[in-house]
Amino acid sequence: MSSSASLVREISACRLCAPRFALTATAHSPRPVAWFRPGARILIVGQAPGMQVHLQGRPFADRSGDRLRDWIGVPAETFYDRSRIAIVPMAFCFPGYDAKGSDLPPPPICARTWRERVMAELAPRLTLLVGGHAQRWHLGAAAKAGVTATVSGWRVHAPHIFPLPHPSWRNTAWLRRNPWFQAELLPELRAAVAALLREPDDPAG
Repeated sequence: MSSSASLVREISACRLCAPRFALTATAHSPRPVAWFRPGARILIVGQAPGMQVHLQGRPFADRSGDRLRDWIGVPAETFYDRSRIAIVPMAFCFPGYDAKGSDLPPPPICARTWRERVMAELAPRLTLLVGGHAQRWHLGAAAKAGVTATVSGWRVHAPHIFPLPHPSWRNTAWLRRNPWFQAELLPELRAAVAALLREPDDPAG
């Protein structure tokens, strides 16, 4: 068994947050969603699975995923091809809802436990940082001004890294207020994704 396959099995069996999740409004059990293989040219770093992902066991298996796939210009069959696209959120489990029904943030213990090991298995040529949690971990001080400032400064990081807002439909108003995102950033992002996906596979990979 490859080291990456073994790591996926370890993550999938993780129950570190069981006591934490039992105290949330959803009182759910952990269900880590680990979706990566070495050799993937594109890495998508999100926040944490939502309820639909928790139920289905597939990343971005919800309306946010529909929007993200539209943003990058790929169909579902390509999006879910782990040999081409790795999807590694800042926490592998659905964190649950608070008493008001809002998503809880990804527990930091997940990144502390798994992130460096996962990143050591990957060598992406294009990384998409979806939301503030992903941007702060990967960009550090360059993301300290917040998501809007980080995404608006996307040219500093392109073409190898693209910071993105979360594709949640709650961010529709943000998209209206920032038309440059769809007019300027998305065409460059789609072109970068398409170029990588057009390249032939490495027979030695």
